[in-house]
This record gives sequence, structure tokens and C-alpha cells, in this order.
Amino acid sequence: MIWYVEDDPGIRDLVIYTLNATGFETRSFETGDECWSALQQERPELLLLDGMLPGMDGVELLQKMKQEPYLRDIPVIMASARGAEYDKIRSLDLGADDYLVKPFGMLELVSRVKAVLRRCGGEKKEPLLQMDGLVLNPTEHTVSVDGERVMLTYKEYELLKLFLSNPGVAFTRDQLLERVWDSDYLGQTRTVDMHIRTLRQKLGVYGDRIETVRNVGYRLEGGHGR
Repeated sequence: MIWYVEDDPGIRDLVIYTLNATGFETRSFETGDECWSALQQERPELLLLDGMLPGMDGVELLQKMKQEPYLRDIPVIMASARGAEYDKIRSLDLGADDYLVKPFGMLELVSRVKAVLRRCGGEKKEPLLQMDGLVLNPTEHTVSVDGERVMLTYKEYELLKLFLSNPGVAFTRDQLLERVWDSDYLGQTRTVDMHIRTLRQKLGVYGDRIETVRNVGYRLEGGHGR
């Protein structure tokens, strides 16, 4: 779980969307005080922290974390519009693992997050999900068919991941909506049908293994046929 503390809702929403789309679980906070309260109950794998916040700013929060034995080993990436060398050095001296200067690109953000998690041993390597020549790599967030990379949307990827994790299990459309989409989509079963159709097309011969279960929904079988 990655936590992001940022008081600008536009930046916060964009970063959270990007991290979610990359496969990370995320939680966001508007102020340092909110994050500090949450840290008394649980710990993130990594904290992405804006330096300039209302109330307790990012530097103060970082300093408090490093003074607590149960929090000091949480990886922290500081993100701030302050680009001066002094501010970077201060944050790094206090124990930050990396420093991003605003405005930063989303690709750079994801790259920095992955690099810090690797260095700190927090990046989980999940096993490959495979059915014959159909391979999903959860760590790299990639899908290949007989060795050829297939580009899926985020929802298509999550659908395939769910099917490969549960071969032979029939899911109703509402179950798929609940597991892959937000609850706001409940009842919009045509959304599922549309994504299943495009997923089948992109998977080629393996798309035929996503079977329609009459009056129920869909399942992934090892054999061919719908």
C-alpha cells in the first residue's frame, strides 16, 4: 500500500489514478496531520509526501516519523516545488529515500517508486499467472500471448488477472463489476459484456477460453469454445 499526502486535489487525484493503473494499492491524505493519525493505526509500504502542506508540513512529518522506531524504516519519497539544493539535502539528511521536484512526470514518478521499493525490499514479486501460452506477469503488469506482448486496458487486465487466478470458476456479471469496477458501476452489466468482447479479441485463440455461462456470466476454461 502506497500513501500519498498532497493538499492539491488535482495533483492528488492524478497521482493516485496513475499508481492504481500501474497496479499499486493506494491511499491519499490531504494534510500531514491526517497522515500522522493514520500512521498510529497502520503502516504503508511507501509514503509519497509533499513538502509544503497546511498544518504539519511534509518535512515535519518526515522528522517525526524518523524519531519513532516503528515508523523510521518506512520508505519516503519527498515531492515538492522547492527545487533548491538546500531543501533536497535537508529532506535526504532527515531520512527521505528520494526527492521529486514539481512538476514531475507520471512515468518518472512510477519509476522512482519502483526503484525505492526495490532498494528497500518492499516491491512484491507475484508469481506468473499462466495458461499454456497465455502469460500474465503481475510484477511487470504485462500480458503476452505465445511470446507476443498484448496491450490491454486496466480493466481488461484486471478481468484477465481475476480469471487466471480462478480458472474454471464462473463469475456473475455483478460479481465481476464488484471485483473489477467501483461499486458505482453495479447493475451496468453491459459494461462487463463490452470489456469481455474486446478482451477476447485481443487474446486471439485464447479469447475463446473465456466462456459465456448461460444465465450466469463468464469463466475461463482450459479448453476451447464459448
